[in-house]
Amino acid sequence: MKARWISVAAAAAIFMFGAGQASADLDLAQKSGCLACHSVDKKVVGPGWKDVAAKYKGDAGAKDLLIGKVKAGGKGNWNDVTGGVPMPPYSPRVSDADIATLVDFILGL
Repeated sequence: MKARWISVAAAAAIFMFGAGQASADLDLAQKSGCLACHSVDKKVVGPGWKDVAAKYKGDAGAKDLLIGKVKAGGKGNWNDVTGGVPMPPYSPRVSDADIATLVDFILGL
């Protein structure tokens, strides 16, 4: 019985760390200006990040592709959602490391 409570406590600690990391990633997204056009769950100007994660699920090249799109900006991939509004470039205003963190967060949703 005692071992069961230890595993529940360990699971709770892992969950809390994950929630804390998600909060930190959302803070980074806010600081970087991403939330002006995106949200986690729904379209704002650009697609919701859960939709982005679903589109690229299982795509081994998705991380590098999305990092490139965030860095350089672009248009055409979500025209049905954005009405043709392009994504502005975020490099060098947002560091490469922060862009990679944000893409990992989005793909992990």
